[in-house]
Amino acid sequence: MFVPTLVDGAIGLRPIRLRDSKALENELIANRGWLRKWEATSPNAPMSFDTRASIRSLQQNARAGFGLPFVIEYEGQLAGQLNVSSISYGSVSSATIGYWVAERFAGLNITPTVVALAADHCFYSVGLHRIEICIRPENGPSLRVVEKLGFRYEGLRRRYIHINGDWRDHFCFGLVGEELPVGVLRRWKEGQVPLGQGSIPEVDRLEALKPISTRNR
Repeated sequence: MFVPTLVDGAIGLRPIRLRDSKALENELIANRGWLRKWEATSPNAPMSFDTRASIRSLQQNARAGFGLPFVIEYEGQLAGQLNVSSISYGSVSSATIGYWVAERFAGLNITPTVVALAADHCFYSVGLHRIEICIRPENGPSLRVVEKLGFRYEGLRRRYIHINGDWRDHFCFGLVGEELPVGVLRRWKEGQVPLGQGSIPEVDRLEALKPISTRNR
């Protein structure tokens, strides 16, 4: 699948390249304290910084049509990564978006902008029907991103993704093309996002705080 360059002012997405490996590795190491609690891990392997192997895997997945791997840039500087993954076609026609941004670029509206750029590309160029983002209940900044962009809250998934050494609960949010009279980016920038669409019911917030052993008793 063709991976495009997508830009809005100083903020942009471009295809990830093998020559990004050293810069990405440096960012991941420098931002360990900032990123570790949100990073997906493997329950059967130690954390690895083999970024070249990771990039090759992402590129192979893109060539097969199942992903769109991007580098996030701010004013020409590498600021993080965004991946559109699990792309499905036909009767499902959906994908999942995941991302990370280096700490020094926090607070610049980079994340909502690149998520909106990627979502618009998936809806209007790839032709997908649905986009999903899943976020740990403790990740306040990412929860604010989906609220800003009007992703609809869809529920709590228990022990859904292995993060930082254990299986973690996630709140899940989705958008479908029919909800968008205009693109995700334009809707946000023009203040047209429906109020409360990303709101999480208090019952789910409380459930996510419970230890696994005490749930549903």
